[in-house]
Amino acid sequence: MHVLIATDAWHPQVNGVVRTLVSLAAAAEALGAKISFLTPERMRTVALPSYPSIRLAVPPPGEIARRIEALKPDAVHIATEGPIGHLARRHCLRTGRRFTTSFHTRLADYASARFPIPDRLTWGWLRWFHNAGQATMAATPSLIGELEERGFHRVVRWPRGVDIDLFRPREKREMASLRPARPIFLSVGRVAVEKNLEAFLALDLPGSKVVVGDGPARQSLEARFPDAIFLGEKHGEDLAAVYAAADVFVFPSRTDTFGLVLLEALASGLPVAGFPVAATRDVVGDAPVAVLDEDLRSACLGAAALSRQACRDYAMTLTWEESAKKFLANLTGAGVCNGTPGRVSGRSSRLVRA
Repeated sequence: MHVLIATDAWHPQVNGVVRTLVSLAAAAEALGAKISFLTPERMRTVALPSYPSIRLAVPPPGEIARRIEALKPDAVHIATEGPIGHLARRHCLRTGRRFTTSFHTRLADYASARFPIPDRLTWGWLRWFHNAGQATMAATPSLIGELEERGFHRVVRWPRGVDIDLFRPREKREMASLRPARPIFLSVGRVAVEKNLEAFLALDLPGSKVVVGDGPARQSLEARFPDAIFLGEKHGEDLAAVYAAADVFVFPSRTDTFGLVLLEALASGLPVAGFPVAATRDVVGDAPVAVLDEDLRSACLGAAALSRQACRDYAMTLTWEESAKKFLANLTGAGVCNGTPGRVSGRSSRLVRA
């Protein structure tokens, strides 16, 4: 099976969408599927208003159609609703090619946090975008239910996974040369208004608060909360080491559709504290790995007493291989291709960027 994924989110962006797609490609390759990416690479880009670190592609006329036709994929999947996603969608509709989409980001919430745009307009646009496909993939049961209530058709589940070899408990738990006071309460992700980091940073907690990530709200939050430690972006082993060195992972977001960082924290043996919102509840389920409470301070203090081994054991059941199997099965189930996921064909498996 040769799958082309059209995405506006790509390197050098650091977010859950990019990490999900890269991890999916690696896991799908082991299952005999070839993943190609249609990304903003080698295209002119412009900064997203209010978020200059995110740049949107300005593809030359006909470029997206040309690349799709040149690759001749068995299936097209559109991961984002930006310019590349829109042009890929338009080409598929014009040529009668079936495609699937995925819902990664609550754009309606993010837009309303920055601009005076009514939610109903953004949700109406999102419905129009996704309902043209054969299926929309969503990460959790609660998100599927919400999208169906909002008028989305043919919504199917695509669970996420975690790299349990990279993100793991480590014997030496110092955090670089900082040696912050314990307990260490850690948050990882974009430093932006929609992540609700202020709810975490304003808490009266013992020990230290550490934030990993960058974004448009970082400068103002650093000025307002000088006692917090902001480490900027971390990747790979450096990021994994920070997870393993902390005591509690704090996830204050109320708008995420999943929160891949939750799985990374759990795989590192890090219990979770957060609000009892649907996406967070879906990730942790009934496992004794998190405390979710509207009183975020109580959640943080309660999570510190949870078993790190229980967190690790739970995360080990959530692999990228299983996520990739479900993704490929969704393509076949939606009728966008004739491939058989999980079986190796004669075609070589490799990662291709269109």
